[in-house]
Amino acid sequence: MSAFAYARRAMSAPATLRIPSTDAELEARWDLPSQVQAVFVMCHPHPQHGGTMSHPLLHKVTKQLVAGGCGVLRFNFRGVGSSSGEWGDGHAEVDDVGAAVAEARRSHPSLPLGVGGWSFGAAASLIWQGRQGDASPWVGIAPPVASSLSQSLPDPTDLASAPRLFVLGDRDQFVTESELSDYAESVGGEFELFKGSDHFFYFREQALAETISAFLGRVLRAD
Repeated sequence: MSAFAYARRAMSAPATLRIPSTDAELEARWDLPSQVQAVFVMCHPHPQHGGTMSHPLLHKVTKQLVAGGCGVLRFNFRGVGSSSGEWGDGHAEVDDVGAAVAEARRSHPSLPLGVGGWSFGAAASLIWQGRQGDASPWVGIAPPVASSLSQSLPDPTDLASAPRLFVLGDRDQFVTESELSDYAESVGGEFELFKGSDHFFYFREQALAETISAFLGRVLRAD
């Protein structure tokens, strides 16, 4: 049994905060159980296409993680919600990921940490890992391997070895099963395919949340 995957703990009131990034200040919130055993930084979908930290899918995943003892830091990329700054063409947003991770580590320096996100947020967080050589556990919900809307995923040789989970619906409108499964294999990651799901995982939100929670419960260990 993992350190936290099957625990049930009361959720404390969310704590809102502002996180300084390069040329921006990010709106963010912590969702925390009463006993925090690990933390996860959650990155939202594309800022130019309606993505925010408040999307119901991210809320569902957050709720499941918190129920299992994992604190979740969500934030709005620059220019979204009350975050200051402007769209950085997908490049400055990678700095935003780094700012959020730094805040999570500052707030909970002794706890294991994971990072990831959905779609654009998954890509931005993995690009950040490649840039930093970061080996934290990572979860990507339907990350675009190559897209005109975001930077391509890092070359596998640019990524440090780390536990990674790639999740995709077999009816995804933007990412194909073959390209993402091949990429996951190239970086030594796990690949989970949801039959009958598209990019938004309608009616499968809880199953997705449980899959992510189980993975993080397995790979994030308190000292």
